[in-house]
Amino acid sequence: MPEEWKIALKTGNLAQAEILRGLLEAQGIPARTMQEPAARAIGLQVGPFGEISIIVPESRLAEAEEVINAFFRGDFENNNNPVTD
Repeated sequence: MPEEWKIALKTGNLAQAEILRGLLEAQGIPARTMQEPAARAIGLQVGPFGEISIIVPESRLAEAEEVINAFFRGDFENNNNPVTD
């Protein structure tokens, strides 16, 4: 029986959702973005139809939430500026 996928985060920002999906995958956590198909087809990004969910396997949900929280804390920021360093 396939594992169920759970919502790790909902956002109204498609760019943020894609960045977080990529970050989770870079940490070895399978992740997908999911949006109401009609909203995606017409580019609606307002209200509940504009919400994008980031989903992960249920067994990786706690780990994904930790990575997402670390992202929002700024733990992944690179403060090195190659131009001035």
